Amino acid sequence: MLDQNLYTCFRDRRPTDPSALFLRADRGSLAYGDLDGETGQYAAALAACGVSPGDRVVVQVGKSMEFVLLYLACLRVGAVFVPLNPAYTPTELAYFLDDAKPQVLVCDPDADATHDLAALAGEAGIGHCLTLGMDGSGSLPEAAAALPPSDDIIHRERDDLAAILYTSGTTGRSKGAMITHGNLISNGLVLHEYWGWVPGDVLLHALPVFHVHGLFVALHCALLNGSEVIFLDAFDPARLVAELPGASVLMGVPTFYVRLLNTPGFDRSVSDGVRVFISGSAPLLPETFDQFEALTGQPILERYGMTEAGMITSNPYDDGERIAGTVGYALPGIHARVTDRDGATLPAGEIGILEIAGPNVFAGYWNMPEKTAEEFRTDGHFITGDMATMAEDGRITIVGRAKDLIISGGFNVYPKEVEEQLDQIPGVRESCVIGLPHPDLGEAVIAVIVPEAGGEAVGASGAGAGAISSESVATFLADRLARFKQPRQVVLVDALPRNAMGKVKKKALREDYAGLF
Repeated sequence: MLDQNLYTCFRDRRPTDPSALFLRADRGSLAYGDLDGETGQYAAALAACGVSPGDRVVVQVGKSMEFVLLYLACLRVGAVFVPLNPAYTPTELAYFLDDAKPQVLVCDPDADATHDLAALAGEAGIGHCLTLGMDGSGSLPEAAAALPPSDDIIHRERDDLAAILYTSGTTGRSKGAMITHGNLISNGLVLHEYWGWVPGDVLLHALPVFHVHGLFVALHCALLNGSEVIFLDAFDPARLVAELPGASVLMGVPTFYVRLLNTPGFDRSVSDGVRVFISGSAPLLPETFDQFEALTGQPILERYGMTEAGMITSNPYDDGERIAGTVGYALPGIHARVTDRDGATLPAGEIGILEIAGPNVFAGYWNMPEKTAEEFRTDGHFITGDMATMAEDGRITIVGRAKDLIISGGFNVYPKEVEEQLDQIPGVRESCVIGLPHPDLGEAVIAVIVPEAGGEAVGASGAGAGAISSESVATFLADRLARFKQPRQVVLVDALPRNAMGKVKKKALREDYAGLF
């Protein structure tokens, strides 16, 4: 049977010239012709740790060329790659380790030294804790460099797992979305064709690589095209302006484009060589779309996706209009419909829940069969939880999120997880977390808190016994939640608005404080 290992798919589409560049970074470069040898050494290092097909490898490190080599090595050995946001605290990491039960944890050397993550891994029963720094240092690259490269590429079927990506749940318990080799191959090939990738394309990559956008969308498209990738450590608008003349594709979150518009030197002269600007991971404001097109002459291509399904819809690349505020049409091979809560398809233009089916849709939630069953209809359609409308011609507009998900700077934040931490703060009687429009982040996390008697704020600094303030909340949450989940502002109220059933009216709070930023 034909091998469905994603690594094989990448290798089959590699440039014939072995000197062709894959990654070009500040620390050096990596050629396509070196991939088999370099990833073979990392594969050997994983095998030395006892990693077998199906074993999980949890990776919580910064962006680097070595990160990419490790990911590709995991594909080669048939391991399940589990990337985590480096901002997660040790408390959060402990949950993921207990849930994924990996064979290996790969962490940052500084984080290991500061928090003794090796001991944390030992407590979770993980036999191997390796380190990998953004500068390429660490025990993992050292181990790989000392080993002869493995020649093996483990045969995989379409339904074999390639990755588990954790996405927060409304109950506060993170869910591991199981992503298969077939999911990734199908989605990557569709995007490669739909977005018009051509020989000679150069991708400017300034995204993180621990989630779908930076890893599965951006890098996969480049690998399937045999493209060079300008691989930036982090997003820096001035650096983007400097590198844009050498690129033809930029993928980013709305924050990228907001900041580019306010960066000196960004104009049509530096953007003329870019054939497509793609935006996703958060809603793009129509005013940003209009301002960008007015300055560059190019309308941003907005698309829509999610952890469980990769990319789902896209505005047209060259055959149709890109309309601000919409996410375009379902990609080829993907079926989308808008339904009521019982799953009945609604007429065009009516708001309902977006449901999808296709080869890109994940295999279910790790160790959560009941939750998986709840999220699928009997005919196989996945219930996204996003509220949407669909026009007569199939164009989709996302109008809200049924589960109050907040997307801040491209990162998902579920209010329940934050609220559970806020409610543990001495002096907090109850809390409510909402997302509000923010000019830079798209949405900002806001905590609306009802203090206990005597817990009200005393001055801007929050001085005084039992004082509640933005500063005191930030101090309490510093080691409990990743920074992107922490509230940007704290609002104190006497009581939370509730409906007749006692449920907090978050919509009313969002309306009351809509202009906070």
